Amino acid sequence: MTDVARAAGVSTMTVSYTYNRPARVSPDTRARVLRAAATLGYAGPDPSARSLRYGATRTLGVVLGEHLTYAFDDPQAVRFLAGVAEVCAERGYGLLIVPTGAGDDDHDRVVAAAVDAYVVWTTTDDDPVLAAACSTRRPVVIHGGPERAGTTMVGIDNRAAARAVGVEVFAGARRPVVLSFPLDRNREMFVGSGIDPDSVAYPVTRDRLAGYRDAARDLGIDWSRVPVGVCRTSDEDDARTVMRHLVAAAPDLDAVAAMSDQLALGALREATGPLRVSGWDDSDVARQHDLTTVAQSLREQGAACATAALGDPVPDHRDAWRLVRRGSTAA
Repeated sequence: MTDVARAAGVSTMTVSYTYNRPARVSPDTRARVLRAAATLGYAGPDPSARSLRYGATRTLGVVLGEHLTYAFDDPQAVRFLAGVAEVCAERGYGLLIVPTGAGDDDHDRVVAAAVDAYVVWTTTDDDPVLAAACSTRRPVVIHGGPERAGTTMVGIDNRAAARAVGVEVFAGARRPVVLSFPLDRNREMFVGSGIDPDSVAYPVTRDRLAGYRDAARDLGIDWSRVPVGVCRTSDEDDARTVMRHLVAAAPDLDAVAAMSDQLALGALREATGPLRVSGWDDSDVARQHDLTTVAQSLREQGAACATAALGDPVPDHRDAWRLVRRGSTAA
């Protein structure tokens, strides 16, 4: 910058203003500075140095907790990230996706991220990346939980929503089952009966199981006898695999409460007889297959997370859901 100032015949401050506050420099002076910079091969202030000087990177980090391709493959993750990106675009911020769950360096990857704040995709109570993000003393917003002191949590009341859709899909069923998200970070795929929600590490899975249990009890169904098929992901192929195990364990199953529309679609495609099915999210899949589901806007929640991370107040989203009744639970 000093060399450019000497070549242009101006002060170093004028060169700085040319790049950082151009309105404070006359057009002729700015043109002279830029010509001198081009001659000397100077591209402008180094972004890393600038962030050190001003204490801000103008970048928002999203800690994904999944393989990086999940951000582009999962329909709900895509909607959520679109909401985050929309706010970043409006505020002039960049967006850095920080994938974790791949190894022992997750903590270091999160701490080293050059970001001003973190949005953390729903994770477990004991996930070390959550502690890593909080240790940086930067703002941390968690989508879907867990709730943690010093952070902001954005999400719907999953238990209330699961109870509502559970009553809808379990009504009149003799042998209801549940297709569940993973229970913990081990992501084991299995079938169990009457899983205790309090034993589940993922808050979203825990609350939805508790809501389905509430619905079963409302209808006089013994929760301890309700098979729960646990999937590794929200992928249709996982659902089909687990559904085959559920059919083997309970051939007379006649109702499936699935924790996503993709899982519900997998259940429909493996059904061997009449089946009442509910999903979650009211995605395009739900509308195409006439699925009863829980509607929520992951895009709005993503935008809310980004807004909160950048320091603005966020409205309460706990009641931002509704039950959508369709033909998949018709009598």
